[in-house]
Amino acid sequence: MRGAFPQRHAVREQQGDGTMAAAERRRKEGEVCRVGLAQIAPVLGDVGANLAIHERFIAEARDRDVDLLVFPELGLTGYFLRDVVPEVALARDAPEIAQLVEAAGDMGLVLGFVEEDTHHRFFNSALLFEHGSLCAAHRKVYLPTYGMFDEQRYFAAGERVRAFDTAFGRVGLLICEDAWHLSCGVILNMDLADTVIVISSSPGRGVAGKKLASADHWETLLSVYARYFGFSVMFCNRAGFEDGVGFWGASQVLAPGGDRIATGPLHDEGLVVAEIDRARLRRQRIDTPLLRDEKPHVTYRELKRIWDETRDQL
Repeated sequence: MRGAFPQRHAVREQQGDGTMAAAERRRKEGEVCRVGLAQIAPVLGDVGANLAIHERFIAEARDRDVDLLVFPELGLTGYFLRDVVPEVALARDAPEIAQLVEAAGDMGLVLGFVEEDTHHRFFNSALLFEHGSLCAAHRKVYLPTYGMFDEQRYFAAGERVRAFDTAFGRVGLLICEDAWHLSCGVILNMDLADTVIVISSSPGRGVAGKKLASADHWETLLSVYARYFGFSVMFCNRAGFEDGVGFWGASQVLAPGGDRIATGPLHDEGLVVAEIDRARLRRQRIDTPLLRDEKPHVTYRELKRIWDETRDQL
């Protein structure tokens, strides 16, 4: 499948230090993870077409020896679904999900989809699979209903933010708006996450100099997660258009400390591949030991006080 995407823009990659042989040895030992961000342009409301898109990117990622492949928010359905939500919803064990997990083989996989639970509630969800088994799940907690967004009308909100032990380290999953609430970062930091995966369907909005304002805001936000929480950050944003709204892409991988080690193209599809080295996490947390000095008992006590004093106002 090499060369299966001839129309895509080239994606910047950065190799780690040392020889290729040393890098491969460290990958086998779990110290280096080769990640892929599938910056796709889903077809709105067409799960079948989006399954085919996912399978093409999975094949390309396997050809490039990716360890963990991440798809964007609602990658299986498109974003502006509105009343179509019940028609495209899937259970976690749906055949469509199993089909993609089988295609991925031993490669890790993060999928974004509309989840229907046994009580027929619908969630904007993300699942993380490793070696063919589900190891982490997240339901979007913060559903935006302002500006062009109207998610609370169609989705139920998740109620948990947690880190999970995986083959790729201790990982937290967030979906788009979740990341804008820094309380999610605080929770994942105190839950000892070392990597945060943010999947997104972020539309391009506003202008900041020569850049999209939305892209500029996201770059600042992701830098906070990488620099001050000390996370490795994977941000997978979609591309393409829906209802005249453009999604800007520019998926990226940040090392602990904030260095961007890979960035995808603006607006167009692309497979972003980069290597995350756990040695950088160690160096960052030695140089800036914020996690060591954190005081979760103080945070808990003060949040409880605020909740007790103001719960009727919030």
